[in-house]
Amino acid sequence: MRLEVAGKTHVGMKRNHNEDNFLLFPEENLFCVADGMGGHSSGEVASKIAVSEIAEFFKMTSADEDATWPFKMDKARSYDENRLATAVKLANSRIFESSQNDPKYRGMGTTIVTSYFTEKGALVGHVGDSRVYRYIAAEQKLAQVTEDHSLLNDYIKAKKLTPEEIEAFPHKNVIVRALGMKDSVIVDVSRIEPRQGDIFLLCSDGLSGMISDEEMRSILAKQTDLEKAVANLIDGANAAGGNDNVTCVLVRWHEK
Repeated sequence: MRLEVAGKTHVGMKRNHNEDNFLLFPEENLFCVADGMGGHSSGEVASKIAVSEIAEFFKMTSADEDATWPFKMDKARSYDENRLATAVKLANSRIFESSQNDPKYRGMGTTIVTSYFTEKGALVGHVGDSRVYRYIAAEQKLAQVTEDHSLLNDYIKAKKLTPEEIEAFPHKNVIVRALGMKDSVIVDVSRIEPRQGDIFLLCSDGLSGMISDEEMRSILAKQTDLEKAVANLIDGANAAGGNDNVTCVLVRWHEK
């Protein structure tokens, strides 16, 4: 297995500060995007805690496989799945503790999407409405891997809203699960078996909310240089209005 990676964040065209953070940790084959919320500086603090705590847990468990974990392992999950889920749960605890201990951080939180690669394949963990997509190189198709933990998505699943109703939905930005909201969190983890040349796209909703899946697919199909592809994706979001901070990480999988 060999990975190529590129990542970038941009404040967008409407905001005056950036609450997104991302992590490129090639030594552990681990990559994250976090979209903070809470206003002022607290969203940025939450997203920074998230990526830092996840990285630190991976460093600790890589250096010492017998290190004590802060949460019990889920017997239904593999060691790697538990490792990823535990890292995210630990990040949630740290954010929640910080928000309870300091009034200026009260109510802060963040989404998180993570991709962790092993010789057995790719693991995707997430909480919130930031997304992971998989660009299937052999078919030039883009598939959404994660499912948004959002009020809109709950309505779509329950009521099967029409495209017009989805477009007019008044609470698109309301998420129903995030790090820091409670002292514990459920982490969705899925396993994927990539094929040669597949690209994993991790992004905040500043990207997915501004340009269509087809536009993202087209950019990945046309631009083979990952650094340029990241720039093109962010430029596309900003050209469409740039209503939010926009963050994008691309990881290309090579079998050898």
